[in-house]
Amino acid sequence: MSTSQIAFLKGHGTENDFVIVPDPDNAVDLPASVVARLCDRRAGIGGDGLLHVVRSAAHPDARSMAGQAEWFMDYRNADGSVAEMCGNGVRVFARYLRHAGLAEEGDLAVATRGGVKRVRLDGDGSVTVSMGRAQLPGSGVRVTVGDRGWDARNVNMGNPHAVAFVEDLAHAGDLLSAPSFTPASVYPDGVNVEFVVDRGPGHLAMRVHERGSGETRSCGTGACAVAVAAARRDGTDPAVTGTPATYTVDLPGGTLVVTEFPDGGVEMTGPAVIVAEGVVDVDLLETVIG
Repeated sequence: MSTSQIAFLKGHGTENDFVIVPDPDNAVDLPASVVARLCDRRAGIGGDGLLHVVRSAAHPDARSMAGQAEWFMDYRNADGSVAEMCGNGVRVFARYLRHAGLAEEGDLAVATRGGVKRVRLDGDGSVTVSMGRAQLPGSGVRVTVGDRGWDARNVNMGNPHAVAFVEDLAHAGDLLSAPSFTPASVYPDGVNVEFVVDRGPGHLAMRVHERGSGETRSCGTGACAVAVAAARRDGTDPAVTGTPATYTVDLPGGTLVVTEFPDGGVEMTGPAVIVAEGVVDVDLLETVIG
């Protein structure tokens, strides 16, 4: 390949889709402008984000985790900005490692900017991720779409979320632009906003606006944040009851199952698949777009 050509794959987890760039030695230059072009759905490959696959020892953001996890998920939003974590992305990242013969079925550790995540690759195609503990900052926040507003729960799953329980998912609007929130100081770097309705006991449905990407078909950390917020709302906080709380979360792209344990750990299970692979010429892509 020429220096302008990049090998890539395409994968998705509950239709939250990603461009995957294998780069074990961290040799591929991926500035924000290139990532945005690759993720462009009309003039590029298209994706909600990009998974840059790098050995932890080769990346300055992950060297400290190299002893715990061989591989680092250098995650980028669709606009090219760097993000701490992506729950669906971790599942697709792990599925890629298995696809490439770099990991076996069973347990796997993946380094992310949100810490090392424990992953289990099952033979049926599902992937379970130990997402760590949710943080619940005390700061109150209010989310607004048009002339409607809701008090939202501030949940951090390694990245920030505002969870609003609504009467109808249509009240979220088209989610082409980011919902407003106040006070602005609560999320200085932006926030993922989830709109949630009840489908039954332990059963929720949601839509999400992911910062830097717009509305996506699914958001793994968002589903976890929603389950954590619902457990507090429903009086089933596992730290209080001593019993795990499990929620089935329907998203536009599929279904995830989220369990929070009494020790605070959150686990998420769902499918992840690789659908294509090829080579893209970034110089040619820039010419077409520019």
